[in-house]
Amino acid sequence: MIDTSNSWLLSRVSTRVLTGALGASVGWWIGHHLGYPARMAIGGAALAVVGLSVLDTLKGYRLLDWLRNPEADPPALPGLWGEVSHRVHRVLRQRERETANERERLSQFLSGIDASPNGVMLLDASEHITWISRTAASHFGLDPVRDLAQRVTNLVRVPAFVQYLASEEQTEPVKFLMPRGGQGTLSVVVRNYGDGLRIVLSQDVTERERSEAMRRDFVANVSHEIRTPLTVLNGFIETMANLPLTEVERRRVLTLMGQQSERMQTLVSDLLMLAQIEGSPRPTADHWCRMSDVLQRIENDAKGLSQGRHEFTSTISPAHTVVEIAGVESEWLSAMGNLVSNAIRYTPEGGHIGVAWRTLPDGSGEFSVKDSGIGIDAEHIPRLTERFYRVDGSRSRDTGGTGLGLSIVKHVVQRHGGELRITSEKGKGSIFTLTVPVARVRLKPL
Repeated sequence: MIDTSNSWLLSRVSTRVLTGALGASVGWWIGHHLGYPARMAIGGAALAVVGLSVLDTLKGYRLLDWLRNPEADPPALPGLWGEVSHRVHRVLRQRERETANERERLSQFLSGIDASPNGVMLLDASEHITWISRTAASHFGLDPVRDLAQRVTNLVRVPAFVQYLASEEQTEPVKFLMPRGGQGTLSVVVRNYGDGLRIVLSQDVTERERSEAMRRDFVANVSHEIRTPLTVLNGFIETMANLPLTEVERRRVLTLMGQQSERMQTLVSDLLMLAQIEGSPRPTADHWCRMSDVLQRIENDAKGLSQGRHEFTSTISPAHTVVEIAGVESEWLSAMGNLVSNAIRYTPEGGHIGVAWRTLPDGSGEFSVKDSGIGIDAEHIPRLTERFYRVDGSRSRDTGGTGLGLSIVKHVVQRHGGELRITSEKGKGSIFTLTVPVARVRLKPL
């Protein structure tokens, strides 16, 4: 294998020797005619070597001028300088390709982080923002472009976050409300990396916190609802065990005990049904039930619960057709029956309760229950479908309600693709309406 460096060295030395020899020959020839052949030969050799060096220096200057701006094409140089420019150009282009590939990988990596549902913010040793994802910018109320290089504690002034960032113990995340008017709760954790650099990881835990609060409330409500009849039952058991009761008193105590036992049984039944509804997939639209049969069963149950204390009307429109709805019949009966039983409980004796089915022009349907009862204040309507929410807790318990009826209704209707609407005015009654989508309603001629 030829040693390239020695080859170029031999070539450059040979070129200068030949150039000097040629210059000496020319000088000797001229000096021979002038009578100074030796002096002219030395001068000719020196002049030739100097000229060659000047040309070589100019080539090197062109190469140096190109190196100041390597984005341009390299100069076309012969010999050694041409080889140098070619190799430098090749190395520079290789480095550019490698740099471009690294930037592309970095861009893809940051894009992947940016697509994460969790927020990521990078801080330098002085707590200035070097990069922030869109999610983190949304969490902290920042601009991912404008706020770069800004000190994070000047922009996010939540005391809990500032103290957490300044503390040495950052093993556990800190939670606080989203800054700058954001709605929700953030969980933030900070980790150190590199030379004094830090990464801030943020997560929106609003739904988690709400679910935890709902779970705690649910457990507390269930415990309270069951504890009350259990306390009553225990009291009656102690009474029967310790006191001599007459036959009339004994029957009265047993009746009350039966009522409390039935109340607990109803509560457990409602809880099981609610759990079953929430954990089941949306029912298919391949099972149909007649609306007239559903209304007849609801009316029979309602009259038994009312015991003649209320006036009932039931209508289906259009009148000369058979209306069928798709879904789980037992769930429809439960949802619609809950609305009617609520109307009975909160309508004074002698009041009117109207149950109606109406097929709308677009093919969908509405089931409505209208009563002339006590009505509901507007402030309570948005919360009526929450579990165990009661407008009047004492009255609800007196009437046998568990506080789960409207929650069951809402889940049943949503599972079937419908909607529950409530309109009411204090002292003027209420209207509860279930909407049934077009795909779950069909009409047949009589």
